[in-house]
Amino acid sequence: MLNEEFDQVIIDVNVATMDPAMSAAYGAIENAAVALKDGKIAWLGKYEDLPKFDALLTPVVAAKGQWLTPGLIDCHTHLVFGGSRAREFEMRLQGVSYQEIAAQGGGIVSTVKATREASEEALFVSAKKRLNALYNEGVTTVEIKSGYGLDTESEIKMLKVAKLLGEHHKVDVKTTFLGAHALPPEYKTTPPEQGADAYIDLVCEEMMPKVADLGLADAVDAFCEGVGFSNAQTRKVFEKAKELGLPVKLHAEQLSNLKGAELVAEFNGLSADHIEFLDEAGVKAMADAGTVAVLLPGAFYILRETQLPPIKLLQQYNVPIAISTDFNPGTSPVCSLKLMMNMGCTLFSMTPEQVLAGVTVNAAKALGLTDRGVIAKGQRADLVLWDIEHPAELAYQFGVNPLAKQWIEGENVVS
Repeated sequence: MLNEEFDQVIIDVNVATMDPAMSAAYGAIENAAVALKDGKIAWLGKYEDLPKFDALLTPVVAAKGQWLTPGLIDCHTHLVFGGSRAREFEMRLQGVSYQEIAAQGGGIVSTVKATREASEEALFVSAKKRLNALYNEGVTTVEIKSGYGLDTESEIKMLKVAKLLGEHHKVDVKTTFLGAHALPPEYKTTPPEQGADAYIDLVCEEMMPKVADLGLADAVDAFCEGVGFSNAQTRKVFEKAKELGLPVKLHAEQLSNLKGAELVAEFNGLSADHIEFLDEAGVKAMADAGTVAVLLPGAFYILRETQLPPIKLLQQYNVPIAISTDFNPGTSPVCSLKLMMNMGCTLFSMTPEQVLAGVTVNAAKALGLTDRGVIAKGQRADLVLWDIEHPAELAYQFGVNPLAKQWIEGENVVS
């Protein structure tokens, strides 16, 4: 029999495949081997079943019983922005209300001002530090949104920086246009609906077509909320995105229920994110559309929320649940996906297996990606080897990094 040709083989390894087709917890295969070829997984299974290959010409990694998982996926971030809101954080702790801070020029307005004034180089340098922090914890794919420019030039600048990060970093970057994130100060009118409608016209008639024409976005997002945009305004954004051939996702039901989840499901959206105030009708709509629920425990924690997402309902309707950092300067300045896994367990009562699925297979679904998130033949070889005795340790312990090795598209990028 001829030897198989592999680029690399990992032996003496326990594999948490996270493949829903596998009946074992975590889709686990113990005492396993995994073979890589052309950036993909060419074979996996029990070590004793490993096909013959030329061990002299093929690099072999002996994992010494460590655990291999899919590369982690952070499917909702705002990594690119200017300035800092640490002082506002301090002020809120001292009892100053968000409304008072906003009246003094703080809040999202301060981030918009700083982002508009920042150069592409400055935005790139600061965002790369954040991306490095995620990468060093095993993140191999990340989504980055715009939404702090709120004018055509600045939104395009943010998306260009996000694309550049992907070109100059090992992590695979997916970009999302979030022009309908907040109302820029120059559009604030009395009554406020007039300014919001005029701004949504700008988003749909100028911003989005230019972004699509430049190929800068993989998807379109919006913030459907009383402090954001109405259901009708969000529908207009989604209709334009559909016309341009861009998939949609939505910040929905974070502070109230404006039926945003039902709306994004109507457009076969990739995900509904936050969803603390989601009701059963919204859950059912998401289930019927295959829309993923993205939970953001960092924002829940920082904002000291008490309204929990309807996790039992989501599970009852078999809606896939993803977990993400929502890293942003105002409501989730927490750049650690592993901490989000721990919070998913401690704050949302999810199991370690469920949160690991939330940052692998379900996070991939939330980005519309079918080539990663599980360890299976033919999938991208985005893999992380962890110095742990059981996969539950990834959610259990925070502050000690157990990452041993990491592969992105079959390239060993961390040793």
